[in-house]
Amino acid sequence: MENFTFHNPVKVLFGKNQIAQISQEIPKDKRVLIVYGGGSVVKTGVLQRVKDALENDVVFEFGGVEANPHYETLMKAVDIVKTEKIDYLLAVGGGSVIDGTKFIAAAAMYEGDAWEIVKSYGGVVTDALPIGCVLTIAATGSEMNNVSVVTKAETKDKLFFSSPFVLPKFSVLEPEITFTLPKNQTANGVVDAFIHILEQYITFPVGAKVPDRFAEALLNTLKEEGPKALNTPDDYSARANIMWSATMALNGILATGTPADWATHMIGQEITGLYGLDHAQTLAIVMPALWKFCKADKSAKLAQYAANVWNVPLANEADMADKAIEYTVDFFESMGLKTRLSHYGLGEEIIPQVITKLVEHGHVNIGEKQNITAKSAEEILRLAL
Repeated sequence: MENFTFHNPVKVLFGKNQIAQISQEIPKDKRVLIVYGGGSVVKTGVLQRVKDALENDVVFEFGGVEANPHYETLMKAVDIVKTEKIDYLLAVGGGSVIDGTKFIAAAAMYEGDAWEIVKSYGGVVTDALPIGCVLTIAATGSEMNNVSVVTKAETKDKLFFSSPFVLPKFSVLEPEITFTLPKNQTANGVVDAFIHILEQYITFPVGAKVPDRFAEALLNTLKEEGPKALNTPDDYSARANIMWSATMALNGILATGTPADWATHMIGQEITGLYGLDHAQTLAIVMPALWKFCKADKSAKLAQYAANVWNVPLANEADMADKAIEYTVDFFESMGLKTRLSHYGLGEEIIPQVITKLVEHGHVNIGEKQNITAKSAEEILRLAL
């Protein structure tokens, strides 16, 4: 087990009718900017419930944050923050809205070119406005971590940054809010969370039994509850278990004492930035191909995963690894996500552009052993065609 430091101070308010508790978390008489995405929070009444809970504060609104939040859009919110002297931000939405709000919080306090926040991966951040969250989609875990992903639409650059300064002060998780999600968003969320776990689990053994067994419990939960949520959208138990699993997938618990991969994310986010596929779609395409390419390095953990999540009988390690890949592809497909570039009309012609972006962003020598090069990524993409 590797050395680690774990600290997560985010307060979680989980369950039914938790939005009303916002008034206890945000100090009275604050100037609050509510940040949200499309109109779904208006149609479902969630936005009004949030505003009702903020009756003792001065409230402003900023809507229109994209599914992959655009730097250009977020900078408009930064202008409002500065003009209206906003002193608290409240994200009402899924991971993209929360990610965008984290960027706004940091950019509003940064004196230089705000894109430097992203280009430096958060290294220049020394302060940020306080953030609260009301989660509407279980997927990214952004409600309980310090990571944000932002896209510069002008240049098609999709990059992430992290900083302890953008950790939310609190997050409201009401599973019932997710009842009305379209099927594709539910499926994307389950697969996104599933892959977040796998990025931290399918590496190489280091004797880290606690995070391994946490990971296996979460993976089993998602594979059991994901189909239930698709078939019965108002199944509270399924939605609650999915929501907490997605949060636990990326709040730091699984990273304690273990190596992590994240190469699937590095490659996948370039595809999203260039061609607009959903984040989860790109991950479901890249991960099986990456596992095939890196099977020799990952076979021990793939075999463990096959046994403890997919109930594959103990056998030859390489054969079990193949079964793990096969069953994972089947699961993604059963949730409605395709697992090849060609399924989305993308072919070999995209490979040079994706590789160019990876190199431009310094995402070479990636993976848990830093041995996935630009050439490796090219081979992985060919396996994903």
